[in-house]
Amino acid sequence: MPKKNPIPRPRASEPLLTLSEVLAEIKVPRSTFDDWRKKGLAPRCFRLPNGQLRIRRADLDSWLAARMEEVA
Repeated sequence: MPKKNPIPRPRASEPLLTLSEVLAEIKVPRSTFDDWRKKGLAPRCFRLPNGQLRIRRADLDSWLAARMEEVA
């Protein structure tokens, strides 16, 4: 059976955002973000041993860039 690709560990210098910081930046309620996660539409998150979610700054920036539209 092939091994799953592990999620790369963050470097110490790489900014990690709390869920509260991400929600404030993208201006959506927690319920919407949770729904996006269930549907696989949210930025990549990882769970700390204490159960809290973190999102790498680079992952959030990439996720936002992929969703930008040209406005005429």
